[in-house]
Amino acid sequence: MADRESNPPPSTTDEDPAAGTSTTGLDGTTGFGSGGDTFPDPYAPCPDGDPPGGTAGLPGTVGLTDTGSFALDPGSLPGPRHAAAGTAVLDGSGPPDPMPGIDPATLTWTEDDWAAALLRGRRAGRAYVYLNLIEQRLRAVISAVLVPVYGPGENPHDDGAWVLAAAGSVQNEWVERAEAVREMSRRRGYIVDPADDELIAFLTLPQLRELMVRNWWCFEPFLPDRRKLERALEEVEIGRHIVARNRVLSPDVLAQVERACLRVLAMLDGPLADQGDRRLALDAVEELFAGRYADVVGVFQDRSALQRRLPFADLVDGARGIDAMGVSLNLLCQNHSGRDLARLGAGGCDMRLLFLNPAGDAMKQRERDEGIKKGLLSRMTTLNILHMRRVRAMLREPRRIEIRLYDEAPRFGAYLVDGEVGLIQPYLRHARGVESPAFVLRADAAGGSGRGLYPLFQEEFEQLWVAGKRTS
Repeated sequence: MADRESNPPPSTTDEDPAAGTSTTGLDGTTGFGSGGDTFPDPYAPCPDGDPPGGTAGLPGTVGLTDTGSFALDPGSLPGPRHAAAGTAVLDGSGPPDPMPGIDPATLTWTEDDWAAALLRGRRAGRAYVYLNLIEQRLRAVISAVLVPVYGPGENPHDDGAWVLAAAGSVQNEWVERAEAVREMSRRRGYIVDPADDELIAFLTLPQLRELMVRNWWCFEPFLPDRRKLERALEEVEIGRHIVARNRVLSPDVLAQVERACLRVLAMLDGPLADQGDRRLALDAVEELFAGRYADVVGVFQDRSALQRRLPFADLVDGARGIDAMGVSLNLLCQNHSGRDLARLGAGGCDMRLLFLNPAGDAMKQRERDEGIKKGLLSRMTTLNILHMRRVRAMLREPRRIEIRLYDEAPRFGAYLVDGEVGLIQPYLRHARGVESPAFVLRADAAGGSGRGLYPLFQEEFEQLWVAGKRTS
């Protein structure tokens, strides 16, 4: 070929300026082009005539259509698509025929499939809220502790300098990668809230954990146990990986992630924040969406289910005020020892307790409704009243515990704590209090609209309290 290009053979045909240069090769074939390489003429007649069946039977045969354009016979192309006669050509002109043996109806989801998928989505949503709270809390704590140590750097507006200094030379790579992600987000307009335009907001959960571990000497005065915090964060990361990749989140793993998140939040909010009279927070997810349900943040089938999920001791621990009404108030009187109640009162908690009159007609009717032995419920209520009187006698300020009686059909039991959290149990006709459903209310969960249920039960308590009879 090199010799042919350097010494092209002389042309033996006329030149046609309109059609290009036609040359005759050494093998006698006719070609088009300006170089020495020759190509077969697609329009040259076959010396022996058309082959049997016409030119359509030749693979890759090129011909002219009626409009004068080139056409390639697709039926002659090799390959599995054209192996059988009559197979549709996938040229984009229309959808292909369904694969044989596949019923299109099998691609649809049944009602059970949709229910299972939605359930998994709800679980992932619950876990995501907890994970979001954890990451926000970690960023706030890390910034509060490390910025005073490493400082903002020479440029106060360069928030990446202190992160780079805290990460150290070993971890510079992932800090630089986070900075690149932030810069890309800026250019594409992904950062809408200015509060997110800081480098620490682009660090992942493992990177935040690594930042704390490398600088534990800074966090040690505030956090009690490094290993305990690390183990809890490792459990949180398990749920983080599952949620990030939309994998199935089982109920056991969801419960594990929730417990781990609550442990981390409790550790971070302990010495680092002024707890005051704060108690263990209710379910974060239910609290966020409680405004849709008139400040109801929890529904439980019975009191046992409530105690498993939200122990009453956690609800009233550190309370400043408790308004309770019901029949015997066992949830308060039977679940706390006299010392615990005395300690609660000595800490400044005011308790107003409204019992059903043990000697009244309403008590007798309630015993008949529950189907228990006559006088049994009355004696239990009397014992609880005497128990609270002994607790009151132990206090330096006995006025902190007030006891009153009412004598009318009990409609519900209520424990209203600090004007914020309420536990409500309706009294069913043939069920004991422990078997009745329980509702947990949060006063400010209705978005400040004042249309929640908490004010209604608080008002009902006040009316019954004013009408109640004092005890000695």
